[in-house]
Amino acid sequence: MITKKKTWFSKIYVYLILLFLYIPFIPLILFSFNDSKSLTDFTGFSLRWYQKMLEDKDIALAIINTFFIAIIATLLSTFIGTIASIALSRSRKILRDIVLKINNFPIVNPEIVTAIAMLLLFVSFKIPTGYITMLLAHIAFCTPYVIVTVYPKVKSLDANVIEAAQDLGATPWQAIWKILVPQIKGAVLAAMAIAFTMSFDDFIISYFTAGGVKNISIYLYTTKRRDPSINALSTIITVFISIIVMYNFLKKTDEEKKLKRNGRKLK
Repeated sequence: MITKKKTWFSKIYVYLILLFLYIPFIPLILFSFNDSKSLTDFTGFSLRWYQKMLEDKDIALAIINTFFIAIIATLLSTFIGTIASIALSRSRKILRDIVLKINNFPIVNPEIVTAIAMLLLFVSFKIPTGYITMLLAHIAFCTPYVIVTVYPKVKSLDANVIEAAQDLGATPWQAIWKILVPQIKGAVLAAMAIAFTMSFDDFIISYFTAGGVKNISIYLYTTKRRDPSINALSTIITVFISIIVMYNFLKKTDEEKKLKRNGRKLK
């Protein structure tokens, strides 16, 4: 009975937290379908702001910039972070500890400190801010999260497997690609998801290193006018992310149910 009460209490607690987090999105979604510009008075249902959003070149450019930089930064930071994790797992303890502590600096530091440091770096080397600096900043910002995610998985693997593959004639790259990568695929995909989220959602580092380039976060910050098409854009982003989260949750739940069923069959 006590266990059941704790379970129900935990579920209610989680539901209350979810309501607290998602209730503020309801007015945003509702007024994205408002016929007028009012953000307080719903005058009628309309899709005019979604149409305007699709026709607005500034919003379209901001979306393209956001996805372009997020995708490239995710791929490169995942590659760099994965290779670094493999290298660290085979390094000496002293070197490994030093690198991991340095790797934690951008994660622990306030984001504005990292943004100012990157801006000063680009200015000191007289690199004009724009696409390149913004992309480099996002790669540098996302890579530590990839290392933190992938390294524990690589460290937990048996190092003799790689050596056995090389003894059987595999090159170092073949051993990594065909033997090691399949075993850490889950951690790498998780790292990619984290890197993409961090890059897509980032504002401070983007703002300091973008120059005249605008992504979605910078566009929302610099737009001074009251434009309900922003509500439409925010609604699409919210729904898109919610669908992905729900899909992953349901997929994980189905996998857990299958494992339980298989376990019962084995018993």
